[in-house]
Amino acid sequence: MSTANLFRLIFLAAIWGGSFLFMRIAAPVLGAAVLIEYRVLFASLFLAVIALALKKPLNLRQHWQHYLILGLFNSALPFLMFAFAARTLSASLLAVLNATTPLWGTLIGAVWTRQMVSAKVVLGLVLGACGVALLVGFDHVTTKPGAGIAIAAVLFASFNYGIASNYAKQAKAVEPFSNAHGSMWASTLLVLPALPFFPAPGEPTIGIMGAVLALGVLCSGVAYLIYFRLIQDVGPSSALTVTFLSPVFGILWGMLFLGESVGWYTVAGAAVVITGTALVTGFRPSFGFLNKAKTA
Repeated sequence: MSTANLFRLIFLAAIWGGSFLFMRIAAPVLGAAVLIEYRVLFASLFLAVIALALKKPLNLRQHWQHYLILGLFNSALPFLMFAFAARTLSASLLAVLNATTPLWGTLIGAVWTRQMVSAKVVLGLVLGACGVALLVGFDHVTTKPGAGIAIAAVLFASFNYGIASNYAKQAKAVEPFSNAHGSMWASTLLVLPALPFFPAPGEPTIGIMGAVLALGVLCSGVAYLIYFRLIQDVGPSSALTVTFLSPVFGILWGMLFLGESVGWYTVAGAAVVITGTALVTGFRPSFGFLNKAKTA
């Protein structure tokens, strides 16, 4: 990994870690449905401008079903679940629980392909579960009314990400940028029917709308562009390391901007979850860019 790609990776982790901060700010005022409709709409419009500039067609006639499936499981459902949970849970807790996504992906993949998992993967799954239990057991936020449902919603969101990742492996090949662009428009259509049933509980301020705009354009549109650039340059396995970094930024932003307390259980739980995820994904850190710098 080059130094430039390392900085891209860190910047992407900072952006995705910030998404939990923005949801925590906007969700109590706008509610889950309105917030996510804004998010995916802003992301769709931003990616549409990029697609127009790069002359990348969506080919809707061929791929509309694919975009709907990907939009449902990779955006609409998980985004709604996270926004719902953000009304109750801290940004730190949301970020760490989101790191369980590869664990769910591995479990779903094992069932999907009917293949046995190795002992190392089993150990990783157990560690991931222990990390979640540590967070839930000691974090004072989990004693708030509705916290149990909110935690279940976050885990269900990560479960949906696991479905999406396994589906993408089996689906027909579509360019990554088109996957992002098409799935955002599909999510916009899928979330739209929920708006009359879940109106915004409050009136948004300029600050709230700023958080929504950042969530859609920065945390969805720009983040996708960086992520797909990383996949192109260093491959999907190395790009996956963002999973280990985003909880760090989620905790940091929550502490700096929302005054959230970070106890030993937050750090320990995050470390256990990330270690379990690393075992499950087979991640081995490579410091080739450091060695290259030393020999330069």
